[in-house]
Amino acid sequence: MSNRLISGAVQKLLAQARRSSHHGLKTLAGHPVTMGASATTSATQQQPQYYNSWTKDSLIERVRQLEEQLRQQNSSPQTSNAPAPAPASIIAEAAAAQPPPSNGQGQPQTSKPGEGKRAKKKKSGGIDMSKYATRMIALKLAYLGKNYNGFEYQKSPAPLPTIEDKLWKALTKSCLISPENPDEVDFAPFEYSKCGRTDKGVSAFGQVINLRVRSNQRVPVKGTRTEEKGVRQQEDTEMADTTVTAPEPAPRPPPKREFDPIADEIPYCRVLNRLLPPDIRILAWAPHLPENFSSRFSCRERQYRYFFTSPAFTPMPASLAVGGLNNGWLDIDAMRKAAKMFEGVHDFRNFCKVDPGKQLTNFTRRVFESDIVEVTDVGTALPYLNLPQFARRSDQTETDTPKVYYFHVRGSAFLWHQIRHMVAVLFLVGQGLEPASVVSDLLDVNKTPRRPCYLMAEDTPLVLWDCIFPKLNPEDAANYYATSLKEEADSHNPEAVVDTNLKDDGVDWLWLGEDSPTSLHSSTGLVDQMWEYWRERKMDELLASRLLGRVATQADLTKLRVPQQGSLKPNNTTQKIFRGGNVGVSLGQYVPVLKKEMLPTPEEQNDKWAQSKGFAGAEEMVKTHNWRSVMKANRAAAKRKASMSDAGKEETEAAAT
Repeated sequence: MSNRLISGAVQKLLAQARRSSHHGLKTLAGHPVTMGASATTSATQQQPQYYNSWTKDSLIERVRQLEEQLRQQNSSPQTSNAPAPAPASIIAEAAAAQPPPSNGQGQPQTSKPGEGKRAKKKKSGGIDMSKYATRMIALKLAYLGKNYNGFEYQKSPAPLPTIEDKLWKALTKSCLISPENPDEVDFAPFEYSKCGRTDKGVSAFGQVINLRVRSNQRVPVKGTRTEEKGVRQQEDTEMADTTVTAPEPAPRPPPKREFDPIADEIPYCRVLNRLLPPDIRILAWAPHLPENFSSRFSCRERQYRYFFTSPAFTPMPASLAVGGLNNGWLDIDAMRKAAKMFEGVHDFRNFCKVDPGKQLTNFTRRVFESDIVEVTDVGTALPYLNLPQFARRSDQTETDTPKVYYFHVRGSAFLWHQIRHMVAVLFLVGQGLEPASVVSDLLDVNKTPRRPCYLMAEDTPLVLWDCIFPKLNPEDAANYYATSLKEEADSHNPEAVVDTNLKDDGVDWLWLGEDSPTSLHSSTGLVDQMWEYWRERKMDELLASRLLGRVATQADLTKLRVPQQGSLKPNNTTQKIFRGGNVGVSLGQYVPVLKKEMLPTPEEQNDKWAQSKGFAGAEEMVKTHNWRSVMKANRAAAKRKASMSDAGKEETEAAAT
């Protein structure tokens, strides 16, 4: 169920409350009404101004609460003819759900400063956030993206939650952050930044975020220690000046030691892992960050891996194979040769998806490394593939099959869907459908100015493997943000000399287990948790592989007991294409990439989008320097014009009657 549908359900329940208890909701019509203290408190605590921005879990919980309150209201006996008042929480929520009153200048009227602070304290789970300091930290996290609609929170309806949905819920529930409205996802007040924005289905084993969170360190009360120290100094002076022998003072308690920013700090990883689902884990946190650190702009290198098997899909037996068609075996050497052509600085417009809404004009990126690597420590053998009746490429002699490989690529930054387009072309080369030179042809934008309409690879096997940050000398560290931006620009400049082989990560990570070995190895440790998660899926793989092997070898294809008409071989014009998924996709007769339909150039797509927003073209739109604000103002003007037109029609109709 989408957020929009749930939000509609909440609004319907509120409307039902208004109809059933009109007397108790007269404030909605502008009439005064007396509300109890509980209703006022509920209104302060809830503040559900915009249900469309609430998380799905919060909306579902609110629907349950409202349904229960309405059920109790409708089932309670009535002792008089007067309408029963609505429950206080529904009255408060119905009032709060209305648009905030205007201050006369088109802006929402805000509450008094004291009211906001009191509400914030109550919403933070009993913790007075004003008594604790805050600190900027970075978190390194891993997640399996198959069950998520990408990393970034989305306000528009989505069938699956996002990683940021789950992070927000864990951060607010643990009181590491204290937003005005915990039900509304808004990271902006906490100086939040993320390194990579993975798409739906994509996983990450080294994602990095940074934000400001609550610390375990208390905020010192002003004047307390100073006054105490002054009193003690005065007593010592008086005792020194007198000639009367005074009794020996009682021993003073030892001074409190300084706050240790690691040993005394909140165990952020363990706290969040207790609240996050098992397929999202916090692996480490960074207690010391340079000033102006940004996970997005300070990152020097992003590493991706796209995993696949060879054969890519189940191969046909030799008796049924026709001219290599439907053959799932991949030519790894040819793929490796093609992958090496990506290295260096190139224009990757033919290996990405253009988003006209961003008006991107520069598609030049530097790839540090690009290769095909075999995974040697994975046991995925299917013995039936070694039997002689199954077709095998003549240059492959392995006996432990299928083999597992990954497309390894390192770079500073990548375009939208760039990795999935790159690996899709490599799969075509591996199947023998394209020569390795097709990569250089697509990188040559003078020869191929428009991207051919080929399908990109599937999302699930792609992993954001790691994010690496540079170590800076003291001079550069003083201006970390500006230095990071300069290095980012240099990495895509063909003339710049760039170190593309970072040895170590510049961030000093405190990995889970370095605080205490039991954080990894115990009944509640991360290794034990991941073992349970892994073993469940390993048993699924083991049973599925045994079943597949038995099904593939049980029948004797040389003993046909049913008479067959015509050729037993499949239609030789049907070619299966491997796109990284679990099965090959049948697309009929294969059309080479360079002979496919060509898409509009990025410039044409940008112009078309700009024209749809009321501009003559992309060039005119960019000249405004802040075209999003111009578009917003144009929409507001069109809305006012439409409202005036409707008002004029109503006046004309009224005059006619």
